[in-house]
Amino acid sequence: MVKKKKGFQWQMPMKKILWALSPALLASIYFYGWRVLILLIVANGAAFLSEYIFAKQYGDAVSSSVFVTATLFTMTLPPTLPFWMAAVGVIFAIVFGKMVFGGFGKNIFNPALVGRAFIYVSFAVYMTGHWVDPVGGSFGGFMAWQSDAVTSATVLATAHGTTEQFWLSGFLGRIAGSVGETSAILLIPGGIYLVWKKIANKTLVFSTFGGMVVLQTIFWYLGVRDAMDPLTALLNGGFLLGMFFMVTDPVTAPKTDTGKLLYGLLIGTLTVLIRTFSVWPEGMMFAILLGNMFGPITDYYVKEAKKKKKAKAAATAGV
Repeated sequence: MVKKKKGFQWQMPMKKILWALSPALLASIYFYGWRVLILLIVANGAAFLSEYIFAKQYGDAVSSSVFVTATLFTMTLPPTLPFWMAAVGVIFAIVFGKMVFGGFGKNIFNPALVGRAFIYVSFAVYMTGHWVDPVGGSFGGFMAWQSDAVTSATVLATAHGTTEQFWLSGFLGRIAGSVGETSAILLIPGGIYLVWKKIANKTLVFSTFGGMVVLQTIFWYLGVRDAMDPLTALLNGGFLLGMFFMVTDPVTAPKTDTGKLLYGLLIGTLTVLIRTFSVWPEGMMFAILLGNMFGPITDYYVKEAKKKKKAKAAATAGV
């Protein structure tokens, strides 16, 4: 008789991912105020409760991956998003992005982005038009509930078709944007840490990076309309957060080395295409979700190609 799991299980890789995200999360409070912390708590609480209800029915323990999902989801949100919208989004992420597939390790799409996509289309005004500039002063948001300096757009929404350099703002993080996407100087060390610890696969990281930078550079060099310079594209928006922490999700990414290479290249190039030619200035979310769709079939055809190659080699050797 199989003994059913109960309670809660911590997984060491999930702990390390949360540690890698913590500098950017701390900076988000400095930039946008203590409201960000409450947003994070609301999202994690709603996510845990949602998974607990389903896990109890499945006879499983709640996985610590639920906190990674909720934290990544929160980092993609505008700092002023109403708390109830965040709760609705993360509940959708856990229920329809993971638990309906059977729980941890069985989902097809990245749950955090499933939740974000849901509220992105359901509450478009709040997700695209309610931005705030960072809190000013030496202590920034550590001395404020939230920023009162309202802005109507993020860097990616205004950088298209211009020659102004926005890369420094994106590198430091003192710009309008989502909770945890804006500070490249803190996301990059966290991402490198995960690659060093072999939690984030380096093939996925480098292929995504290469696909985006190469195509973005070509478009920018050729003067394609609305194509921003590659450094601005790299350091602003959700590219770095997605590249290090979402593309590398071992559940939704391909398992073969060739599949990982193709998968990363697909997401990197799709990000550029969506950002340049669509009405959405930030294309990383849609690029990853589209990549998730092709992950399993990529592995399938890679394995089939290897089988045919081996069969052909065996037939040749037997002649």
